[in-house]
Amino acid sequence: MKLIEGTVAAVPPQGGRKHPQQEFLQVDTSKILFICGGAFAGLDKVISHRVETGSGIGFGATVKAKSDKASEGELLAQVEPEDLIKFGLIPEFIGRLPVVATLNELSEEALIQILKEPKNALTKQYQALFNLEGVDLEFRDEALDAIAKKAMARKTGARGLRSIVEAALLDTMYDLPSMEDVEKVVIDESVIDGQSKPLLIYGKPEAQQASGE
Repeated sequence: MKLIEGTVAAVPPQGGRKHPQQEFLQVDTSKILFICGGAFAGLDKVISHRVETGSGIGFGATVKAKSDKASEGELLAQVEPEDLIKFGLIPEFIGRLPVVATLNELSEEALIQILKEPKNALTKQYQALFNLEGVDLEFRDEALDAIAKKAMARKTGARGLRSIVEAALLDTMYDLPSMEDVEKVVIDESVIDGQSKPLLIYGKPEAQQASGE
């Protein structure tokens, strides 16, 4: 708690166990901005219980239809300190975090951007692995859409993208080193859905190319 509210902490620069005789560094945490984050699975149920209980009972109560139920994102936007305490965090900890903010769930469009746009995007990582075998890897747009939709359905967010891509490519990555003349591997929607294998495009063997010339 002292670290968050501001104190001068003695920090072992090389770890405390292996080097017990080392000199400690003095770190003033009052100048450090602490940002605490997490998924908080189940917090929406705590908020939902509070919101529904607070809607009142009797003749003056507001009756909500099942279709009026708030989504997980809408519930999390209504989080209060008492919800976090009921969730399991101690009041002393919550009291030292004056600002509570929620992040919206990633959309399909955002997941597709994560798949292909960053410098170390997931699709680029797998393309680099295939390039080591001299093979091009192509993800069609429909495949990216299918990956994002599957991650949304599983509610795994961006963390679940790798497992989906890995499942689609695992057998091909295992077999590729023993295969000859494969120039390109194409991934479409049916591959992501498990309905077909990746499309392998073969090139002409060098001997055939030489004879053809």
